[in-house]
Amino acid sequence: MIQFTNVAKNFRRARVLDGINLNIGLGERVALIGSNGAGKTTLIRCLLGEYTFEGSVSINGLDPRSNRTEVLGNIGFVPQLPPPLKMPVGQLIEFSAALCGTDPRHIHQIAKRLGLDLDSILSRQFVRLSGGMKQKLLIAIALGRNATVLVMDEPAANLDPEARKIFFDLLAERLDDATMIISSHRLDEVSSLVNRVIEMDTGKVVLDDKVTDAVSLTAVLNCRIVLQRFEPAFAKALDGWKFTSRDDNRVWEGEIAGPDRLRFLGIVSRYTGLVSDLSLAETKA
Repeated sequence: MIQFTNVAKNFRRARVLDGINLNIGLGERVALIGSNGAGKTTLIRCLLGEYTFEGSVSINGLDPRSNRTEVLGNIGFVPQLPPPLKMPVGQLIEFSAALCGTDPRHIHQIAKRLGLDLDSILSRQFVRLSGGMKQKLLIAIALGRNATVLVMDEPAANLDPEARKIFFDLLAERLDDATMIISSHRLDEVSSLVNRVIEMDTGKVVLDDKVTDAVSLTAVLNCRIVLQRFEPAFAKALDGWKFTSRDDNRVWEGEIAGPDRLRFLGIVSRYTGLVSDLSLAETKA
């Protein structure tokens, strides 16, 4: 469904994406993780056709730059930073619904579930809403369009705890009918939703882990992590996993049960800047 082929992007002299090759199939739910500056948002912007770049990107065989209207009409997108739109909320909802032939009442229903009282803000400019209100509205628009591709860049930012829980419940309701790419610093939040983890660092894919049902239920995985330097907080995080260390506490090895794979990677992702190598290999019982 989604294909990145040798995608590279420079900003001035800085290489932000460095030869990305990825295929994301229909129904895959991807957690895109990595530290700030890893290239996650730039990759998403290339997918949406917002940047020029080297290589190629296609969604259902269509180039998102030359076929933007058709491609974006089938994508529900929540940006990391809300756009500075001066359009009134009511007009924004009507416009967004019309782009893909969606009933605006569906957007209203999702906003209400998130705790957003639309009736009181329909005449207000989007740019004048609070950060949390903007985020809830953008989520309602993205999910209310019934798009088959959901692309979300740190979507839970600015959400209060109750709205955060409802948001993930809403995503769970779309597991059977949508392909998802969710960029997040907190893999533990999305681990129950995704079936693939892609980690980026310095513009490259450093981990691509597909979680199959067979592996997640029955496998035991050997894990080896190499750090750039010893970090006491990292050692404390691995204490409960019974990992052992060597080479001045820079190399850590241990076993992980298949069902715990994403939860474990969620912990490791907090220390992405320290990890120089990570490997997971399935062992036979």
